[in-house]
Amino acid sequence: MLENKWDSLSKNEQKIYRLIKQDPFISQQELANKVNLSRPSIANIISGLVRKGYILGKAYVLNETKPVICIGGANVDRKFYLNNTLEWKTSNPIRSTQNAGGVARNVAENLGRLGSPATLITASGNDSDWSFIEASSTPYVNMDDVIKLPDVTTGSYTALLDATGEMSVAFADMDVYEQLTPDIIQNKSAMLSHARCIIADLNCPKDTLETLGNVTKNHHIPLILITVSSPKMKRMPDNLDDVTWLITNIDETEAYFTQKISTNTEWKSAVERYLDLGITNVVITGGDKGAMIGNQDEGIHHIPSIKPTKIIDVTGAGDAFSSAVVYAWLEGESLLNIGKAGIVNAVQTLTSPYTVRQNLSATQLQTDMEETK
Repeated sequence: MLENKWDSLSKNEQKIYRLIKQDPFISQQELANKVNLSRPSIANIISGLVRKGYILGKAYVLNETKPVICIGGANVDRKFYLNNTLEWKTSNPIRSTQNAGGVARNVAENLGRLGSPATLITASGNDSDWSFIEASSTPYVNMDDVIKLPDVTTGSYTALLDATGEMSVAFADMDVYEQLTPDIIQNKSAMLSHARCIIADLNCPKDTLETLGNVTKNHHIPLILITVSSPKMKRMPDNLDDVTWLITNIDETEAYFTQKISTNTEWKSAVERYLDLGITNVVITGGDKGAMIGNQDEGIHHIPSIKPTKIIDVTGAGDAFSSAVVYAWLEGESLLNIGKAGIVNAVQTLTSPYTVRQNLSATQLQTDMEETK
């Protein structure tokens, strides 16, 4: 895998690389016209890219593995921690933190740190919040296909937490994701057709998710859906036959089936109901109760949780679980190991002050799993 692909490339080399990535059969003259350089200059740049190993030859085969494409939320997470009891209509002393967040973005960064090339498709404003997200994400995630829009605000989540760490109130500004329309998916279908798999969160509109299902079906690409909240379960596609993985939790599942889940038997039954809808693999998380995971071939299994040494911040734990599940599945692990990888990465993230733990790597995840045997 290429390391940080921009480290050894000039700005013109980066421009040419992106254009060739979009159209591997583009001519040198067309490239020259697009970047206002002479054709001989383009030839020299392409020779340099070949020499550096970024291009393998005509039709400019790019030397990179197929990426996991993550589609959905990328926002700024802000937290205000009260020093004392909240007093309304006056100033309250706090300490604050700010991190790059969003389900799709968090999953993409986790995968990038695990060594799986990840590309993010999201919608954003062209503002300082997006600049912050981009700077935080670029070392691990390909951000070339983000749709930056004028006159919109980048997504944000702002939470006010009391002295015990419990949320008092939160504000979610997520309207920008309504701009992830079916047309965007259609326009990017050529790029999507080369994905190793596609992950979409339910910040995407329902018709966009359904269009994405058609694209993945036509190109035989695995589709993974990650739910984000109980209200957004209404965005689940009507046809789930082509969903390879559904990663959700008990609360969201209760909302989807309008049925309470109080016992392990009911929990397992919910997995069975999802499988009966045509989904290939299903996992329903239950917080400190662990996870229930299953498919038709390997059955349904309960994966117990692991007690963390100390919970520092719960933000990002669910996304850490989802990304480790996808990573272990792509590595060909058994269903039990896939579930365990998710649990382990989630628990380790609980003990970190970061949305995506900074020490994450494939080697570290393997070590963490071995230490929990």
